[in-house]
Amino acid sequence: MEPQTIKERISLIESKREALLRLLEQPDLGTLRIDVNQALEEMDDLIDEFKRTFPDAEVS
Repeated sequence: MEPQTIKERISLIESKREALLRLLEQPDLGTLRIDVNQALEEMDDLIDEFKRTFPDAEVS
């Protein structure tokens, strides 16, 4: 996979992360909160790994 394609996909993931953060603010989330938190953790791990792999890359 080309580095530019990976950058574009990471950018897309980061934009979806913001939607999860807004969802997490909902008071009536119930047990879904656990899944949202897990998704955020996994996204953060993926973004961190990308930044370690491509330290000079600008995302977004």
